Amino acid sequence: MNSPLVSLDPRITRLGVYEVVPETLIPKSPMDQFETYEAFFQKKENAAYEHTGPVHAPHPELAYLFAKEQYSRRGNTCTGICVIRTIDIQTSATGDNDKNIYDQVIPRGEIDLSGPVRSFDIFHMKKRGGHHQHVGRVEARSHEEALYKAKQAFSDLSPVVNVWVAASEDIRFSTPEEKSFWDTLPLKKYRDAIVYKVQDRIERFKQEKASH
Repeated sequence: MNSPLVSLDPRITRLGVYEVVPETLIPKSPMDQFETYEAFFQKKENAAYEHTGPVHAPHPELAYLFAKEQYSRRGNTCTGICVIRTIDIQTSATGDNDKNIYDQVIPRGEIDLSGPVRSFDIFHMKKRGGHHQHVGRVEARSHEEALYKAKQAFSDLSPVVNVWVAASEDIRFSTPEEKSFWDTLPLKKYRDAIVYKVQDRIERFKQEKASH
């Protein structure tokens, strides 16, 4: 049964609004919150993409722009970005710093090999608490087979304490046409106090004052 809504604000109480008390739990509405995306930056041409942090966005294109605005400002220039929905990343267990997590990959015979072959991108974390870096791409039928093939291709890049696997089709990479995004960043010298040469102006003012 609904009861009158009583508020500390008497104006609300005088409205005679009834508080609706649901009889059962109500599911959260879709898109009540933005999804989480993981952002990776390429600091210079041909360098590996490195995980830099999460952003929240309603879709990949906005996640891409939010990542650019959040992580590539104030001197943190780069040449490329990629973003992946957090739920589209499958992760291995996390091992100790002195062990290679690829040693725990399940044998090929226990992997489901049904389905079409797709591209998967592989990211390594070299030590606990570090950032994941992009190491390459493999062709596989599932995330599990991609991890197995990554072991064959990249396990010599030890130490590896954790591996992220994501289908290439789920990753929003920078395009060559978007490289111009960062062309103007080095030109924004007005953000740097040194550009204004305040001390030079003070010294010049003192000299002019002394000469009069």
